[in-house]
Amino acid sequence: MKGFLVARDCSASPASNYYRQTRRSVLLCLMTSSMAVLAATFLAGRTAGASAPATVVVKMLDMPPSFEPAQVTIHVGDTVKWENVGNSVHHATDDSAAAIKSDDVARPAGAKPFDSGFIPPGANFTQTFSVPGTYKYVCAAHETSGMSGEVVVR
Repeated sequence: MKGFLVARDCSASPASNYYRQTRRSVLLCLMTSSMAVLAATFLAGRTAGASAPATVVVKMLDMPPSFEPAQVTIHVGDTVKWENVGNSVHHATDDSAAAIKSDDVARPAGAKPFDSGFIPPGANFTQTFSVPGTYKYVCAAHETSGMSGEVVVR
């Protein structure tokens, strides 16, 4: 066999197979870990966002007397914060005993009435809603000027 050159396939050597398998294993492990971290981050963000109650701000304005926005839609457990950004006192109530016209206010069956009392300029009032339905409310001080709003709780 003199003069014959025997070609060897170096890629088939035990050492190169070991390194190739190790490299594949490391890459597979990194990809799996990365996907697991991304999935956990995504699910954690969705869970926290879905369960965290929200606070919606409604501004009480002087000219014209109004709630801004006049209607808000929230979920059970969320809170509405009324902020008096005007220069006169305001009020937020769904209690027919405080309203001039009882038809101007309403709340779902089983819900207790809310009443902020008079809110001075710069102050606020919060109410957390636990019963789904539609709440119609007014500013008792400006009800005759049409200052009314609505909270829809889903």
